[in-house]
Amino acid sequence: MSGHSEFSVTPIGPRRLNPRVAMLDRALDRLNGVVMLLCALALVAAAVVLTESVFVRYFLHATTDWQDEATVFLLVGATFMSASYVQGQRGHVGIEALAGLLPPGVDRARKIFVDVASFLFCGFFAWKSWTLTHEAWVEGTVTSSTWAPPLWVPYGLMAFGMSLLALQIFVQILAWVTPAGPHPEPHP
Repeated sequence: MSGHSEFSVTPIGPRRLNPRVAMLDRALDRLNGVVMLLCALALVAAAVVLTESVFVRYFLHATTDWQDEATVFLLVGATFMSASYVQGQRGHVGIEALAGLLPPGVDRARKIFVDVASFLFCGFFAWKSWTLTHEAWVEGTVTSSTWAPPLWVPYGLMAFGMSLLALQIFVQILAWVTPAGPHPEPHP
């Protein structure tokens, strides 16, 4: 057994980056680090809100109007906002069955094609999410609950997260297609 799992995180991009791409990659890594901290805080907040909701409902026999929606908003934000970090680590599940069977040049082309297709999908998703956010903002759309929070909040988190994901994939495409330059920097 080789010890390689189909779920392992394997860097599939080039190890050496163009200096400008490396600079953009480092900036995106720093932004993703801050976003991941906020995502972690959102998950803790969701757990606290749900725990409070259970306590209030079952022990105090009171109604909980806002807790479920607040938790959903926090989880939507954490899910979409963390996608760029996960992509930066190449942590999304990928099917690598063909990788060992294809010649290196063909496998590289396959990986570039997958990144371009992913970028196009995520870019479209981000664009549609921003239009949905704008529409909810302009029309003042709220949820149908008695709490009635504005829907532009979760839509905006989704749009921003998908935009970050598209940017992360774009940087990875640039890493594939740009020459390393005279002073390449290693990519972690």
